[in-house]
Amino acid sequence: MNMNNLFEHMLTVFLGYFAIMNPVANTAAFIGLASAEPQAERNRIALRAVTIAFVIILAFALLGKVIFHMFGITLPALRITGGILVFQVGYHMLQGYSSNLQKSHEESDVDISISPLATPLLAGPGTIATTMNFAAQPGNGEIFATISMFALLCAITYTFFKYSENIVNFFGQRGLKIITRMMGLILAVMGTQMFLHGIGGAIDAYLGK
Repeated sequence: MNMNNLFEHMLTVFLGYFAIMNPVANTAAFIGLASAEPQAERNRIALRAVTIAFVIILAFALLGKVIFHMFGITLPALRITGGILVFQVGYHMLQGYSSNLQKSHEESDVDISISPLATPLLAGPGTIATTMNFAAQPGNGEIFATISMFALLCAITYTFFKYSENIVNFFGQRGLKIITRMMGLILAVMGTQMFLHGIGGAIDAYLGK
């Protein structure tokens, strides 16, 4: 692959990841989930989330087909499960701050940096499917482009998460609650869409399409 083609491929990968991860939208979700934490802890949560997401995508970029085959996992099953998880997060956010996912980690056993932030929000079924699609193309250049562009998106997302306090100050608590509920609706719809894609894929696989 020449340099022009590699650059075009990297741009395609970057735009694909950006559309799926959407750092702006995920920042609103991050604020809703981690707003009860002090700034230093929010930074640690953000760093853990993007690091775990990167490790997950790196593993699937290099070993995706082997992992799926080893555990007997299908992409429709992954989408169905991810859709349920994303819908649950969205539903809780629609309720305001009543969800256990939105409590301080000292009050809950849930580590939000792992779930729902790292997966399925950052490294969800759509991201994994995109990674396997890009990395499956022949040549080491494609794998390098896939991994490097996802690393760039992780860095951008971390920056958005780190300065989420400024967003909170800009919108205020009332505005934050409105954003949280709006994002909850969007995430619930995204979860439903993931679930429907998973069901459709499972039906197509069963019918041999």
